[in-house]
Amino acid sequence: MSLIDQATAIREGEELDVAAIDRFMKAAVPGLEGKPAIHQYPGGASNLTYQVDYGEQSYVLRRPPFGHIAKSAHDMLREARVMKALRPVYPYVPNIVAICDDQEVLGCDFYVMERFKGIILRQDFPRELHLSPEETRRLCLNVIDKLVDLHKVDYPSAGLQDIGKGAGYVKRQIEGWSDRFRKSRTDDVGDFEAVMQWLHDKMPEDRAICVIHNDFRFDNVVLNPDNPFEVIGVLDWEMATLGDPLMDLGNSLAYWIEADDEGPFQMMRRQPTHRPGMLKRREVVDYYAELSGFKVDNFDFYEIYGLFRLAVIIQQIYYRYYHGQTKDKRFAGFGHASKYLEMRCQRLIGQSDL
Repeated sequence: MSLIDQATAIREGEELDVAAIDRFMKAAVPGLEGKPAIHQYPGGASNLTYQVDYGEQSYVLRRPPFGHIAKSAHDMLREARVMKALRPVYPYVPNIVAICDDQEVLGCDFYVMERFKGIILRQDFPRELHLSPEETRRLCLNVIDKLVDLHKVDYPSAGLQDIGKGAGYVKRQIEGWSDRFRKSRTDDVGDFEAVMQWLHDKMPEDRAICVIHNDFRFDNVVLNPDNPFEVIGVLDWEMATLGDPLMDLGNSLAYWIEADDEGPFQMMRRQPTHRPGMLKRREVVDYYAELSGFKVDNFDFYEIYGLFRLAVIIQQIYYRYYHGQTKDKRFAGFGHASKYLEMRCQRLIGQSDL
């Protein structure tokens, strides 16, 4: 069985108009022949990702979720524009093949990009990938290196100064995510008011402003199938912007679940950070600080922020499921996850010296 990540069957209710895709692709990419085979990538709970194959020629199509979505969310045109601008200075970004802003094609904006054929580490290592703890540690460090590399991009020279608002990022995030939670709260979850107040009271100044990914995880990283220690791609640039690098690190560590974490947190694990050889969260922070040069002396704030932000993302998705705007059964338990994350944030606040 190949280690290369493959799309699978399309989920019910998320099918695409094959004829419309075929017309668009043949207009955008000269020389395509036959009808496309379209499959869907199983990961991800936000934008939808499909593999579009014409024989050996393989592409990836990204579109917003079906159903009602929040205004300004899932901006596919912005995502593609950021990727095009960033690729010359950060070569792990996929090349954009075509962008569509014609609602007549699929009823939404979407874009098509090159497909990186490689390994994507999801909840667990593929059975065919056998790495010792020492090799796993090496892989882990190489992935963190790519986040540091991104934060070192000279964004003004790359013409990326317009992809975000820059200074005042921390304040905007705390206020913005608090507002989003209040608007997406359902009757069966907690109110997070104590957590939001603590974050508001403990806000630090921006540590720096740089290009941040905002969703940097193992399952958004593509590895070379011939050398699994080599990162060949970084995916999912939907939330990339200019912001504080430590906020970006906090976002990443919200997903970093260790082998000895409690059961409810283990049930949320989406990447293999529990494996022997993977760095602990504290080790990630220390390694990042050493490599990046940024002083990290109050990481409690960034860790709790990352967990709160993850809770809001989960709650926004659960809101759509709760109100019948999506049938995806993966989201049925997201309300429980939201409640657990509130409890985890409250416990960390109680342990914090800030």
